[in-house]
Order: sequence, then C-alpha cells, then structure tokens
Amino acid sequence: MSRRTEIIAARDTDLFEAMRPRMLGIGYRILGTLSEAEDAAQDTFIKWAGADRGAIANPQAWLITVYTRRRLDLRRAGHAARVEYVGTWLPEPIQVAAKETGQKVQLASTLSTAFLLVLERLTPRERAAYLLHEIFELPYADLADTLALTEPNCRKLVSRARSRIAEGPPSSSPPPAEQERLLAAFRAAVTTGEVTPLVRLLAADVRLKADGGGKVPAIRETLQGIPAVTAFLADPLRAYWDGHRWVGVDLNAGRALLIRKGSATAAAVTFAYDTTGKIASIFIVRNPDKLSNLGAVSLH
Repeated sequence: MSRRTEIIAARDTDLFEAMRPRMLGIGYRILGTLSEAEDAAQDTFIKWAGADRGAIANPQAWLITVYTRRRLDLRRAGHAARVEYVGTWLPEPIQVAAKETGQKVQLASTLSTAFLLVLERLTPRERAAYLLHEIFELPYADLADTLALTEPNCRKLVSRARSRIAEGPPSSSPPPAEQERLLAAFRAAVTTGEVTPLVRLLAADVRLKADGGGKVPAIRETLQGIPAVTAFLADPLRAYWDGHRWVGVDLNAGRALLIRKGSATAAAVTFAYDTTGKIASIFIVRNPDKLSNLGAVSLH
C-alpha cells in the first residue's frame, strides 16, 4: 500500500468514526438494541471501504443513507423474532457516555425506555422518517433520498408518526435529585418490604414490565395498579434479590438501578414518570443478552 493510499484510507476511517455516534444514535432508536445498531454500522463500514469515492458527492449523506437502509432491513427481519419473543420485550438498556449527558433535553429524552416503547407502535419507515426529520433534523429533500421516497410521502410518514406518538401517555423527566429520591423509595420497598413511602410516589395506574427473554425467570404479564405492583415488589422480588448489590447509574437518559450479584448484572431497572413526577412505569430487564453491553457508549 502506497503512502498516499494509506493517508486516504486513514482519512476515510476517521470520517466513518466521526459519523459513528450519529449512526448508532439513529440505529439504537430504530432497532431498540445496541448490538443490532453496531451490526448495521459494521455492514456500512464494509460497504464504505469498498465504495468508489469518486462517485460519492456527499460522504456524510452517503453513510447515513446506507446505514439507514441497512437498519430498516434489520428492523423488518427482526419483526418475526419480536412477535415470537418469549414474554414482554423491552429495549436494551444503554449507559450513555458522560460526554453525551449535556445534550439538549429533547434529544436525550428520545433514549428513554418509555419513548422507545412508543416508537414500537410505528412502522419501520414511520420510525425512520420521524427520527431522521424530527430528532436529527434531516431536511425532507434529504430524507426522501435516504428512504428512496418522494417528499410528499415522507411528509405523510412523519405526520402519521407524530399522531401515533401523541397518542402515548404524557410523561416528564424529574430533576436528577428527585429521581434519586424516587429510586431510594423503590429500593427500600424491595429490600425491606415496607412499601408505604413508595406508594405515595406511584401513579395510581403504575405499571411494571419485566423482560427475561425466556432465558431467565421473569414475570410475563404486565402488572398494573399500586396493589399489584407493590405486592410483587415486597414479596417475590424482595426474596429473589436478597443478597444482591444495588448500583445507581444513568441509563436511557435517566437515573436507574443495576442489580448485581458478584460481577454479574442480574437486572437493570429504569423508570418512566407522569406529568406530576410520580412513577408511571417500572421496567426490569433480566434478559442476559441485553445486559452484556452496559459499558459507556458514545452515541448522538
């Protein structure tokens, strides 16, 4: 390899790596799993390495287009697997790198478990169109090129997505200190069985969902209402997590908990809040496949 070829290859790799956080940010929101978002990025890099650079007028747009189309392929391929999933499916929890936490609130909130579940209501193209235009501010002309559609069709996709997202429950994100207080009450309820302090912090229709993926024990039905949720926390969950270590972390744009036994993570717990700041949903991920990428990741 000549020196000039090495310089070009290094420059191309640098461009790809600079675009990687943006691609992973889009990919994770569309697919709900970091591993699949990474797979799509790797496939894109392979195509990028073999592409004719002279035929690419806008490398950044080319990368986003190829990556988005690959993500849509993965999304469609994964639909059958999602339908056949054992028990409740929840997004893979992610620990966003510290340098990303200062991003604007709207962008960070689209990483929340609750928002990702709302996105599950959309078709793959609606999801991609909404995220690229509304969240990543891609103009309709560029969106049309990316999705191989007309601009009017893209506008319809975004409009439909907005309407379906608006049908979801309203939510809020309490300040970190308030989230810590809520998490402390949750931990006390599980570790001591005393649920009274937590009850005052739960929405009347609070829901609890758990994802074991059929690989580890987890409730398969959604628990709803304060009596059902607190009864589960104070009895079976208290016994199951006895002797485990609790670690406070930032997951999916909010304060969360990791439940650990030795060096292994047994569960990741994230929360959603209603507009009054009460806990509206409790999400417990137990599927070990979704707990293997909890190191800090840089994404947009």
